[in-house]
Amino acid sequence: MSQFLHTMIRVVNLEKSIHFYTQVMGMKLLRKSENTEYRYTLAFVGFSEESTGAGVIELTHNWDTDSYEMGNAFGHLAIGEEDIYGRCKAIEAAGGKIVRAPGPVAGGTTEIAFVEDPDGYKIELIQMSSASKGLG
Repeated sequence: MSQFLHTMIRVVNLEKSIHFYTQVMGMKLLRKSENTEYRYTLAFVGFSEESTGAGVIELTHNWDTDSYEMGNAFGHLAIGEEDIYGRCKAIEAAGGKIVRAPGPVAGGTTEIAFVEDPDGYKIELIQMSSASKGLG
């Protein structure tokens, strides 16, 4: 049996990213490790423990790198929410950046919003009542 374990993203300021994912997005810091020989730190964040099979994000901080190119292939992370409208208000109140206000997707009825993390990664919030229907 296969299981999805995590998604890795590279971050410039690990503490700022941990703060965003824990204090703004409401995730937990699950574990953190440092490799002094190869000069990087890993931090794993998620809404529940890794053993539950839930999605986890690995934040990788390479100590000697101060910027990354986002490229044009990566799209976004997606999180289901019971109330994207209330969640967006809470994210803004916690200092988060909403880059697409909550509302129906263009040409459809699925309600979405987009948040941006400190490194510019986009996070799509999808209203749970329509999350399994696809964007339409």
